[in-house]
Amino acid sequence: MKIVYTKHALEKFVEQEKEGWKVTKTKIRQIIKKPEWKGITRYDQETAIGLMDEKHILRIVLDRKDDIIKVITFHLRRRGKYESTL
Repeated sequence: MKIVYTKHALEKFVEQEKEGWKVTKTKIRQIIKKPEWKGITRYDQETAIGLMDEKHILRIVLDRKDDIIKVITFHLRRRGKYESTL
C-alpha cells in the first residue's frame, strides 16, 4: 500500500502542529490500515477515523485507486462529531 498526500494534506501537518497537535504520517498510516470507524463524506469520499486521545478523533479523507491511497485532507475533532453519524 502506497500512501500519497495532496498539497493541502501536507499543509495540514504544519497547521495542526501550530495548534499543538503532533499528527504524523505514521499515525495516518495506522488509522488507514485499522480505523476505529469508517465512513463516507457527503461528496462520496472515503473516511477513516481513529482516536488521538480519549476526547479527540482524527478524521482522514482519502481516495483509493488500485494500491495507491491518496490522503486528501485530515482534521481533528472532538469525539461525537462524526461517530454519531456512522
